[in-house]
Amino acid sequence: MNRNTIIGLVLVFGLMIAYSYLTKPSKEELAQRKWEQDSISLVQMYKQDSIRIAEATIKAEEEKRKGLQGTSVTQLATPSAEETKAVDRDIFGVFANSAQGEQKSYFIESDLMKLEISSLGGKIISVELKEYKTYDTLPLILFDPESVEFGFSFFSNNRIINTDQLYFEPFWYQLSQQGKDHLSVQGANRLQFGMRMYTSLVDSIMNPDQYVEYLYTVTGDNYMIDLTVNLIGMEEVIASNTRFLDFIWNAEMNRMERGVDRFNGSTIYYKYVNDDVDYLSETKDDDESLKTRVKWISFKQRFFSSALIAKDYFTNVEIKTFTNPEKEGTGRYLKSMGSQLGIPYNFTATESIPFSFYFGPLKFKTLTKYDLDLERQIPLGWSFFLLAWVNRFAVIPVFDFLSGFGWNYGIIILVLTILLKLVLFPIAYKTYMSQAKMRVLKPEIEEITAKFPKKEDAMKKQKATMALYKQAGVNPMAGCVPMLLQFPILIALFRFFPSSIELRQESFLWATDLSTYDSILNLPWDIPFYGDHVSLFTILMTVSTLIYTKLNNQMMSGQQQVQGMKTMMYMMPIMFLGFFNSYASALSYYYLLANLITFAQMFVFRKVIDEDKIRLKIQVNKKKPKKKSGFQKRLEDMAKQKGYKK
Repeated sequence: MNRNTIIGLVLVFGLMIAYSYLTKPSKEELAQRKWEQDSISLVQMYKQDSIRIAEATIKAEEEKRKGLQGTSVTQLATPSAEETKAVDRDIFGVFANSAQGEQKSYFIESDLMKLEISSLGGKIISVELKEYKTYDTLPLILFDPESVEFGFSFFSNNRIINTDQLYFEPFWYQLSQQGKDHLSVQGANRLQFGMRMYTSLVDSIMNPDQYVEYLYTVTGDNYMIDLTVNLIGMEEVIASNTRFLDFIWNAEMNRMERGVDRFNGSTIYYKYVNDDVDYLSETKDDDESLKTRVKWISFKQRFFSSALIAKDYFTNVEIKTFTNPEKEGTGRYLKSMGSQLGIPYNFTATESIPFSFYFGPLKFKTLTKYDLDLERQIPLGWSFFLLAWVNRFAVIPVFDFLSGFGWNYGIIILVLTILLKLVLFPIAYKTYMSQAKMRVLKPEIEEITAKFPKKEDAMKKQKATMALYKQAGVNPMAGCVPMLLQFPILIALFRFFPSSIELRQESFLWATDLSTYDSILNLPWDIPFYGDHVSLFTILMTVSTLIYTKLNNQMMSGQQQVQGMKTMMYMMPIMFLGFFNSYASALSYYYLLANLITFAQMFVFRKVIDEDKIRLKIQVNKKKPKKKSGFQKRLEDMAKQKGYKK
């Protein structure tokens, strides 16, 4: 073996070592793989345990029937206390004493909400927001108490333990509240209340040194609730290879609004730790597996949110939304939402896992103070930065300022519309001036059209028309640019009004709720694309839009328009009639006001602007020598250098 061969083998061996080192999984990846393997093992063992218990139960029942011929049905159906304890020990192990208990509720009332905490699972099963009501004036409860699943699953002594199935004992931290099942807290004061699930020492005796605790901390004037999961002495109970705990949170959302918003529906929102906010589909069943670390998830309704927020992060998050066909259209059922999250576990004698709950309104000012991007659940046009900026830094501050005067929200929308029109007044004036110049040039444009009637002369006609515009000093696009500048504001307000909780259940004129449709007539049937009611604000908005379209076409009569485009301009308001009929009445009211103010502006412009003076000015412009642009001058200089004549 020569030297080159030895060097080659050494290099190959070195590369193999380097590759193995560089591709070695990190500690986090190893822990993640271990957690996934453990989860699979848990499921398999859970299935085996379930089969084993089911077989044992069937066998025991068969033996009972053989040995107890003639015994009453009641005696057969009622197992003894010892049999029940034996089954509980077999299924729940050291948590057997927590398998039996009385389902009891404990209530915590603050200035803003009323919480109901159940002894079964130690979980919050009901949240009532005291400052709000449903569309039919009932107490506003965010989700159905009977549907709530909330708890951890972990592996203990060859068993899967689900805390949602076990009974917790209350623990009072304030002596003044000791033994009470109705607790209260006001203002900036804080109340702590614990629910503990103990292990067993012997039959019917709890071990006070080993328990799982949900410690709730409620502040009187805050929608945010702190939840700390304390695992005390669990290093002897939870399997030693556990690195992640499975956490389940499922609930069925209650319907609280009269109308269904097409662009602001109910779904699950979530935020990555180092990334943006995203959400599942609002219009159909959807699910998602999130492999990147997640900061929070939220069961979001149109105006309210139930959010679970991690102090650090969640991992391996599974979320889904769906409509239960058996419950759809019954009671107050709206939609089902579910989540499964991985919680890092360090396997220590005393471990505290901090969370937070947000149960409250989707109010921009309220959500921004938490600095968690929770306000991104309010659809203000976040996908296009300009729309979000208009709403965040212009519309919302002005709207909040006007709300401080205590006026009716119909008046506030009127004042807001006037202010916006004043800001846009220079743009409107420039647009009208451009249209006036085009009307003045209309006779000359018609002459050019008559001069080039053939289709093959279309380029000549266009060239002659552009030469006329240049000679007269008129820019045919001058009217389009101002319209484009107004467009972001138009769309921003389209997103703002239906999303503003301030308008919820606020009445104005015949509209009883500006956040949903106004109805002056309920129809006995549902008309496709229109609905089962008649919205007066939508009709007035449509009529005013048609009038505006006609006036605008008259003012633009100097410009050549395709007939199909004119027809489309008249068809759009008719289409919007069906679209806006079930939309927020505040938006239709705003567009109606905008059209009426525009009519007033047109009237003023016609009185102030003298088209004879514009015509005279255009004639003067035609006689002035046209200054060459820098680009044109450079082209001519280059041509001269190459020997070409001008």
